[in-house]
Amino acid sequence: MIRVHLDGELREVEEGSTLGDLTGGFPAGCSVAVIRPATKEQEKTGSIAVTTTAGEITLELTGAGEDIFDRAGIADSLVLHWEDRYAAAFGPFASGIGPDRKPHLYERGDVILGCGGYDPKRSYLIFAKSRHLADHGADTTGGVVARVVSGRGVLDRWATGDRVTKIEQVISWADTSRSFTTTDPSLVLEDGMLVVTRVRIVAQGYTEKEVATGAAESVEHLLIALEGGRFNVGRATSTHILDQKLLGTEVPSQYVHPRREGSVTVRTGGPSVGGIYIYRADVPSGPAHSVVGQVVHGIELVKLAKEGDLLCTAVVPARIDLLGMPVPEAKKVAEERGITLAIDTDSPDRIVVSQEPGTTLDVLAGRTATIKTAPVANVIDIVLDDAHAPQSCEVFRRITGLAEHDAGMMPAFFVFDDVFLFKPRVPTTVKIYPENCPVEEAPAAALAITNDSRKGAGLVGVRLTASREFGPTSEPFEGTNIIGHVIDTEKLKKVKERQTVYIREVKR
Repeated sequence: MIRVHLDGELREVEEGSTLGDLTGGFPAGCSVAVIRPATKEQEKTGSIAVTTTAGEITLELTGAGEDIFDRAGIADSLVLHWEDRYAAAFGPFASGIGPDRKPHLYERGDVILGCGGYDPKRSYLIFAKSRHLADHGADTTGGVVARVVSGRGVLDRWATGDRVTKIEQVISWADTSRSFTTTDPSLVLEDGMLVVTRVRIVAQGYTEKEVATGAAESVEHLLIALEGGRFNVGRATSTHILDQKLLGTEVPSQYVHPRREGSVTVRTGGPSVGGIYIYRADVPSGPAHSVVGQVVHGIELVKLAKEGDLLCTAVVPARIDLLGMPVPEAKKVAEERGITLAIDTDSPDRIVVSQEPGTTLDVLAGRTATIKTAPVANVIDIVLDDAHAPQSCEVFRRITGLAEHDAGMMPAFFVFDDVFLFKPRVPTTVKIYPENCPVEEAPAAALAITNDSRKGAGLVGVRLTASREFGPTSEPFEGTNIIGHVIDTEKLKKVKERQTVYIREVKR
């Protein structure tokens, strides 16, 4: 028998067993991390984490800084001695510096080893809060022993009585070429091997005892992106991996914070807006990144992942989205999650078309939700054709709400004869390029969207009968993108102008 660790649990298996034997068959296409024995090492980085009573900061050390922060008991000596708008000094303690007795130029985030009254026995660690020129009793080099790389906002919060409570070396996990990701279930196991099959993330603001809603909207974006339990590694760098499936989606900036190893963020601005990032290393906070979660299991898999890998993921809590559900199913889900529902019409033949609050964290914080329903007879089922019109289908889902929910809606704009036109709101930044345009005939019951070659771009239409002249939106064929077809054509015949139409996508 050999011993193998699977997701943190020690297992004993017969010699010659394979990865598939151990996992019972992991999901098709998903990569798992394999770390062979004696290849998992710890190495010290050039960074330290400093915990203070006002918050935590991360320092990147210079050569001289290592001697200062490695001293036994140094944290006990670091009490805020003085602070002004330029700097804050912690100490005193004894050092062997030789004061230069000259002013030096410092930048925000510099950590200076200086002394009071040019007496090395009364030395201080001085944190520069802004760019300034000063004589802090440092040596001829200026005395910069470290720089703050994350948590700079803490510098501005220090006040009388604050102190350093802990100093610890930041340890990185160093992998070697014998550690890798694989999708091969026939890989033969070795004694002492570590196998990691999934990444588990806890959403920002969520605990079992308490739910904070300050990042509820950006967290919902994370839950939508990873609802299928898969993280697509579209980019892998030394500091992060990126899932690009919801790129282009606008997300509010809500929790800007230093990005530590295992932090999960969503980009709120720039070319990769809407992307989900998981960090392999500590980096400073950035104004275009909101922290939405933290990896609590599977950081090894994150660090070894390559571009193109598909990672099994789970986010806690699971998303609460009742839209598209029949009322009995919605009530069952609410009961299982401990949520009280307020329903406009409690009837088994109705479908949920609206939920308030709309975010999972807000629902869990209040333990209640109000849902609006519509008769099943008023909800129209459709099928979308991703194979032939992937970009147009993505636009349609986004403008109708189907990208986030199982039910969407769009307002009826114009109805005449067998043509039904709808006018959902299309953001000006959304482009609808010609795609899957009909050639000889627009088939009956086809669902289409007008592309950017026509003035009515974004108009959605259905024509109940086939046409060799115009598309479903009454535009020429070259201005029409066929995106699918309507199943419930009889329900469609009852639609009137200015009526809100509810739709559900049927997966095939």
